[in-house]
Amino acid sequence: MKKAIKIIVGILIASIVVWTFVFLYKKSQKAPEVFQTVQAQKRTIIKKTIATGTVVPKNETDIRPRVSGIIEELYVVAGQKIRKGEKIAKIRIVPNMAELNAAEMRVKQAEIGFANSKIDFDRQQELTQKGVTAKADFQKYELAFNQSKQELEAAKNNLSIVRDGINKESAMASNTIVCSTIDGMVLDVPVKVGHSVIETNAFNAGTTIANIADMSEIEFQGKADETEVGKIKIGMPLLLTIGAIDGVTFDATLSYISPKGVLENGAIQFEIKANVKLRNDYFIRAGYSANADIVLDKKDSVLSLEEKNVIFENQKTFVEIRVDSTTFKKVPVEIGISDGIYTQVLSGVTEKDKVKVQK
Repeated sequence: MKKAIKIIVGILIASIVVWTFVFLYKKSQKAPEVFQTVQAQKRTIIKKTIATGTVVPKNETDIRPRVSGIIEELYVVAGQKIRKGEKIAKIRIVPNMAELNAAEMRVKQAEIGFANSKIDFDRQQELTQKGVTAKADFQKYELAFNQSKQELEAAKNNLSIVRDGINKESAMASNTIVCSTIDGMVLDVPVKVGHSVIETNAFNAGTTIANIADMSEIEFQGKADETEVGKIKIGMPLLLTIGAIDGVTFDATLSYISPKGVLENGAIQFEIKANVKLRNDYFIRAGYSANADIVLDKKDSVLSLEEKNVIFENQKTFVEIRVDSTTFKKVPVEIGISDGIYTQVLSGVTEKDKVKVQK
């Protein structure tokens, strides 16, 4: 009985050992690796670089007053369309005391001179009518009287301009009424009624009363890196993507490349500009941020592969083409332009070849 038990236990131990070896052997055997394959397809490949920037009106101007004073009335608001010559604001003059005093003194002197010349004129006129003095002598007094009269009118007009900004003779207040100098849209009115403003002159830019732009002509202004600026040139097409308008692209044409770079964040950047082709179904606001895809090269309907499936070795390019279910052959290929995802295949692969997908 004991002998039978020992035999059974021995058989069990042997079975366990054998099963363990078989299990470990099977586990050590690798399953055959299965590779995915793709085939080259025809597609359009666009090689491009991206520039970031903003869209702004090509013609934009700040409207500034020609006299200093206080804003008395405003006739426009931001977003309003305006024509050249239309009124924007009215300014109440705050006269310079020295200029005002000089103008008042000039009027008083002109009044004195006019009164004196009128006395002489009246006296000489009476004497001439009586035949006491010759008419030729009277003409001198008449000329002096007319000149003093004109001087008095000029002095009064000058006082009116200094004090009120109005020429009484022409009944115009051109200096106190600020008008638009272009057709366009009012983008901003940075002042309010009651604000003091300074005139524009040779020594001062003056206070901006309104910012006006022609919104029918928009341009993109951005920066291009020095590594890309050598590849672009004026006249190249751009595809503009505006952050505030999802899923819509606008066509643009490169119109300017700065001849001088500027150091920004450790890299040399060159300013570029592009004319934007507007669309009737979208309104572009000044200052929108935008990205411009500059098309460096474009190939339509060319044979291509995903660039990740191309092997780069020693400045040469290869792909692995399937021979049978488990075998692949490495063949050289010639490639063309790439958009970073797909690359053009010039030779070495046909549409029927099954190319190994590289991990």
